[in-house]
Amino acid sequence: MQRAVTLYSTSVASHTCTVSSLCCLLIALCMYSSGFTQSTVRDSTLTTSDTTVIVRLNCFPDNYTFPYNKKRVRLIAAANVFGYSAAMVGLYSAWYKDYPQSNFHAFNDFPEWQQIDKIGHAYSAYAESKASMELWRWTGIDRKKKIWIGGLSGAFYQTVIEVLDGFSSEWGWSWGDIGANFIGSGMVVAQELAWDEQRIQFKWSFHRKRYNDPELNKRSDKIFGSSSPERFLKDYNGQTYWLSVNLHSFIPQSSLPRWLNIAVGTGAEGMFGATENIGKDKNGSIEFYRPDIKRYRQWYLAPDIDLTKIKTNKKGIKMALMILNIVKFPAPALVLGNGKLKVEWIGF
Repeated sequence: MQRAVTLYSTSVASHTCTVSSLCCLLIALCMYSSGFTQSTVRDSTLTTSDTTVIVRLNCFPDNYTFPYNKKRVRLIAAANVFGYSAAMVGLYSAWYKDYPQSNFHAFNDFPEWQQIDKIGHAYSAYAESKASMELWRWTGIDRKKKIWIGGLSGAFYQTVIEVLDGFSSEWGWSWGDIGANFIGSGMVVAQELAWDEQRIQFKWSFHRKRYNDPELNKRSDKIFGSSSPERFLKDYNGQTYWLSVNLHSFIPQSSLPRWLNIAVGTGAEGMFGATENIGKDKNGSIEFYRPDIKRYRQWYLAPDIDLTKIKTNKKGIKMALMILNIVKFPAPALVLGNGKLKVEWIGF
């Protein structure tokens, strides 16, 4: 099998975790909003020896602490163990068992795909850790336990996939992937320990690439898939990863809107193979040869919105905003790439 294609398969597995992390986040927020309904949506009456104070809880605070609930602890523990185990069994049956196995080994894939796949690993671990932490917040366990157990979940989930890669002869254990996984989870843990909130959000955006050259479209269909969902997950040329900083969180005395963020993003262009734009068929014959296409990294600077800072009393809307906040929406952007600085009025 063509090496560029088989190496790309590793990223397919890792992005399976990205999709599952979004599902995990959805489940977390459903439970989260359930606890929110029970704990905060009604007016509360606080009675002291001197007076009665009526407190209206207008919105759900970001660092709200749920009361400890042993049943919820057991439920979330079971969901993590059985749910993830079932997902990994399914992934192995659907993917890994069809490829030749080997003794456990490592493989250095750091030079591939302009390292965009590594950033994707960090993003996946971040999203999974964030979702898991919200699930554990719902149980009411101790703050530091919630942070460490939930925050490191993403790195653990991704490491299991890396072990499966290590026993696959066409891939291997990647120290670069492992490092990226812990960077993503570490972002969640460090910010929660320091600030009890995610002031710097890890976000993602995508735009489908279409080329004037039919040969490039054909090559993209072959290695990234022809359908939009496949491209959504596999095409590194169309993916951009962002660090979105909430300005008001760092300058609380300012008059800046609480929802205003500034985001720095990175992506890459011109990649039609893992390390070079040359493709071979199963017999080793060259079927794609385009070394004339330059492979390069791009950098973006754009305004952004922290959707979690938009105040609302509607738990359904709040839940939707929290889910959508791991996606960077299009906005005007400064773009630096291939030695040029330009403005994109709709930047992805």
